[in-house]
Amino acid sequence: MTIATTNPTRTGRRKEAVARVRLAPGTGKLTVNGRTPLEYLKRETLVTSALRPLTVTNSMGKYNLDAVVHGGGLSGQAGALRLAIGRALVRGDESLRAVLGREGLLTRDPRMKERKKYGRPGARKRFQFSKR
Repeated sequence: MTIATTNPTRTGRRKEAVARVRLAPGTGKLTVNGRTPLEYLKRETLVTSALRPLTVTNSMGKYNLDAVVHGGGLSGQAGALRLAIGRALVRGDESLRAVLGREGLLTRDPRMKERKKYGRPGARKRFQFSKR
């Protein structure tokens, strides 16, 4: 199976983070911004979350993954990476769509930071009330 059409990269987004993933058949070499996922994401839980599409589809050692992630924090980047990997797997093998969809790995998380409102110290916070 080759995932090389006009645009072999898949994109995932979460909060302010954007991940671009290139997935190619190989030995299972994983790189995120030139480092291993654990070196880059720093926490095992984030790595597990980001690589969940590969574990769910039993394709952990079958593909070489090269990801470029920027923007946001580590948690958002892990979420963006997870979506991009899921999309790349579906692009390569359409039969995986049902498995990944059932696990919720093809849905973009729409939650974003709420904007700060004028005349207030934050999005929801109010100035301290003083009765006198």
